[in-house]
Amino acid sequence: MTESSDGASERRASVGAKSPGSGGDYDPAAVAVRDAATVMILSGENDPHVLMLKRNARSIFVGDMWVYPGGAVDPEDATQVADETVSGLTDDDASYQIGIERGGIAFWVAALRETFEEAGILLAHHDHPVGVEDPRDLPSGIIDLSPPDVAERFSQYRDEVNAGERDFIETVRSEDLLLDGDNVYFIGRWVTPLGSPRRYDTRFFLTAMPDGQVPLPDHDEAVEHQWVRPVDAIRRNETGDMVMMTPTIGMLHRLARFGTVAEAVAAAGRGTPDHDEHVRIRYDNEGPHRIAFPGDPDYLDADGRTETGILRWPSR
Repeated sequence: MTESSDGASERRASVGAKSPGSGGDYDPAAVAVRDAATVMILSGENDPHVLMLKRNARSIFVGDMWVYPGGAVDPEDATQVADETVSGLTDDDASYQIGIERGGIAFWVAALRETFEEAGILLAHHDHPVGVEDPRDLPSGIIDLSPPDVAERFSQYRDEVNAGERDFIETVRSEDLLLDGDNVYFIGRWVTPLGSPRRYDTRFFLTAMPDGQVPLPDHDEAVEHQWVRPVDAIRRNETGDMVMMTPTIGMLHRLARFGTVAEAVAAAGRGTPDHDEHVRIRYDNEGPHRIAFPGDPDYLDADGRTETGILRWPSR
């Protein structure tokens, strides 16, 4: 509770942890809001863990914080060729799911590109290239990057993509692959509040970790990775061991409700706009419980303006 200029009491909602990598002089009102996408990748079937990356301390946005793989939607993510490289999803369907008129599939492309760039995970499967008459001659499922020659080839691809020397979509197509739009589910949207040196309108996605791959941070944007149980991550954020932003914590709270990876993924897959939960931020609470969900006793007393969040991940 604070005092306003006329002496009246004024409640202020928590804005969550500040980024250790933020700072400098800038006009908050002049900061443009960019589209972005991020992916929660789950592993450990009966003991769900989520992949988290530690951002480089030098990063302007969320430096030194723990996040899910992700980043801004680039113009190259929103092309006809990119659209056609995503399997199991049309732009109309993608756009409807995330609540925009057109161009929604670019968020899936960005999420999968950033996952490859930052974490070395490629969520793509084999297409039916020209010259292969029988699909049974092709491997099934997400591409296996574990054979040494394949691992070496895709590691080189990744270095070149990160260096700007190779196009991600062209790389996927050159290997006769399609990005996996079938099993990557939209589960939420958060908008960075006013005051950050960078602001994003971020769509959150969920998928399971594929076999035959391992996360490998790029040691540029992401300097470390960990597989973490959601309750442990929440506790470590509270102690300051794993500093996170409000959206990251909010998604962990929902993940903690599921007993298995299969349950969490299945729930994400059945989410529709009718399941959308508009989260709120509790006043004068800078801890891990600053997020109020519909159904919480104090939900209507919390602030729905400070940080915009929509969760589409039904837990029941």
